[in-house]
Amino acid sequence: MGLQNYLKDRHVATLLVIVLLLASADAYYGMHNGIHLGIEFAGGTEIPLTLAHGVNATEMASIVSVIEQRVSTFGLRQVDVEGIGNSTVYVTIPSVSGSEINKTISIIDSEGNFAGVTGGKEALNGSGILKGSVVPQTPQAVNNSVSWAVSFFLTDSAASHFAVAAFGESNKPLYLFLDRPTRAVILVNSSVLSAAGGSAGITHIPSSTVLSDMQAALTLGNSTIPVMAVYNTKYSVSSIESFLSKNSARYRTIIASSGINGTLISNIENGSYGNYTLKLESAANMTPTISTISANTSYINTWSAVGILSSPILNPGVTNGNISNSYQISGFAPQNLSKNQQSAFATNQSKTISSILTGGALPVAVIVGTPTVIPPTLGGDFLEVSAVALAASAIAISLFIFLRYKKLFLIAPIMLTTFFELFIIFSVIGLVGTIDLSAVAGMIAIVGTGVDAQIIITDEVLAGFGKHGTTRILLGNAFYIVWADAMLLVIAMVPLFFSTSLVQVIGFSESTIIGALLGVLITRPAYGAIIGKHYSE
Repeated sequence: MGLQNYLKDRHVATLLVIVLLLASADAYYGMHNGIHLGIEFAGGTEIPLTLAHGVNATEMASIVSVIEQRVSTFGLRQVDVEGIGNSTVYVTIPSVSGSEINKTISIIDSEGNFAGVTGGKEALNGSGILKGSVVPQTPQAVNNSVSWAVSFFLTDSAASHFAVAAFGESNKPLYLFLDRPTRAVILVNSSVLSAAGGSAGITHIPSSTVLSDMQAALTLGNSTIPVMAVYNTKYSVSSIESFLSKNSARYRTIIASSGINGTLISNIENGSYGNYTLKLESAANMTPTISTISANTSYINTWSAVGILSSPILNPGVTNGNISNSYQISGFAPQNLSKNQQSAFATNQSKTISSILTGGALPVAVIVGTPTVIPPTLGGDFLEVSAVALAASAIAISLFIFLRYKKLFLIAPIMLTTFFELFIIFSVIGLVGTIDLSAVAGMIAIVGTGVDAQIIITDEVLAGFGKHGTTRILLGNAFYIVWADAMLLVIAMVPLFFSTSLVQVIGFSESTIIGALLGVLITRPAYGAIIGKHYSE
């Protein structure tokens, strides 16, 4: 039978097309550093973290676990997190790209305390989010901007609490906070109030109304955060100084706009008004976006400086006491960005928030140090050894089957389909995940499971040909067993893939699942088609 007759088979043609497409993707993204190799093979970046205060062994283990879950969830990539002593953590990622490092730092540099506040009451918090339910949504183009969203489910008790807290709050905002400040005072430059007043887009909102909206957003029972406007007058500065001096025991942090009265800032830093920690925010972070419910009603929609991600308006359907478990955080990319930049912003925002919510809250604040590039621990030599090991396993399989069946023809299709399968797994994981040691181990394991499938297919065709029916029937019998084996393997690996604590084995389960599915969907049918056509002749 000529080669063209094999290539006409749809199973063989599909395999070849997929290999060619992935080879093209590897060539393109490889030139742009798109193939993600693990720390062991390509080195990476070490990010030192200092905890705000010392912790015990249990708390350190919790911090390491939370950071692992957050960073590994962000693209299912490799991460190495190590706690040293009682106040230092080192995070190592397989990347030296500035954008990737900044994304990782933004995920780490958050305590991860999520809360939803409406009517001055806490309606939601991170502890009520159902584990494994956090899902970032695909960005959507909406008019002149791009929206982002993260959906999640609440536990039954959290959903009941929300129904009670939101009762009667129809058409009012639900302020969604990530790391809402505690025991803080907000000092807002008067210019920020003016800039925020124009963000509603319909009409300019007076500064007094903006200040009132800010205060409403930060009202929460005994944890209300006072907001004070700083004007360039002696009276304004004196009144703020008096307030700070009288309340130094109640508040511990001052969040202030950059550019406000220099003497006031200097005195805060010198401790003239009490033991405050000063956090200066840029005008962009301190300026909230304002939205309107009606001509006379406005509210804070987003406010970076205090962690307001978005403020959806509660519709009557969720404020009548009915209980719902499904919720969503959403927002929009800044309209002053280009479309491509808006899309990138929305994607990064949803993934970052998803990673933080999935990982959970840190029990203590962290201070991020200067990242350091580190060399690979094993390097390119080990990558070559791994490739040799994979090739050797494929050759061993081919030799074993040849010795078993004594048919030279079987060597070519077995080796080709095995190498193609390894190439596809390598390309898929390298482009969307990270090829680390655990992923390589999974590839070697999947090559071993390929022996079973190939023996089953070959046995059925050779033993039954001419006795039990056509090759179509014989292959159907073989693939019934092959499919069952593959599904059992996938089921066994799924718990590891979605593990919330053993993130180091995600690469192993990832490559095993991909290999098992590729086997039954692409490479095994191609192998069966080749020997089926050969022996049908």
